Amino acid sequence: MAKVLTAAVALVLLLVPVAASAQRITISPVVQAIVANEARDARRLDGVVGPQSAAPGVPIVYSDGYRVRLKIHKVASVTMLPLFGAQALLGKKLYDNPTPRIRQWHSGVAWGVAGLFAVNSVTGTWNLIESRKDPSHRKLRVAHGLLMLAADAGFVATAFTAPDDDGGGNYLNRRSLHKNLAITSISTATIGYLIMLFGNR
Repeated sequence: MAKVLTAAVALVLLLVPVAASAQRITISPVVQAIVANEARDARRLDGVVGPQSAAPGVPIVYSDGYRVRLKIHKVASVTMLPLFGAQALLGKKLYDNPTPRIRQWHSGVAWGVAGLFAVNSVTGTWNLIESRKDPSHRKLRVAHGLLMLAADAGFVATAFTAPDDDGGGNYLNRRSLHKNLAITSISTATIGYLIMLFGNR
């Protein structure tokens, strides 16, 4: 009987620590991280923890008028460099040999340049105002617009300094001033055109 009792006590002493160890639950660091993340996500959904995510930016919506003006602006711009080339050639001929026929051609092309810049100044400025909230290529659009408006002013000054047909008075001085203003205005407009053409890709 004593032997049976001793064996039973020994068995109990052996099984109790094993049972106690089985009752202890250990949580690995990975499981702890998953539980913590789930709890944090649940609190955030309830508005308890963390700031709300930023609302997406308001999309820029352009009007149909903007698209029509842009198309007109681009189509008209195609004629700019050919007009400048023709005017430069005619201006050189007129500067060297001011015949009435060359003067008429020079004047006609000048009106073509004036019409082009009138159309593109209106369409470009209107679209620049409408696109003012669009951050995409904003600096490029502003630089292009300012250069073209500066060229506008230069072309107006060029027209007002055209020498008189009779060649009297200060003809030579006005002729040189007219030429210099024209070259400056054409150069300014060409730079503005090219930075928009290649920078907007």
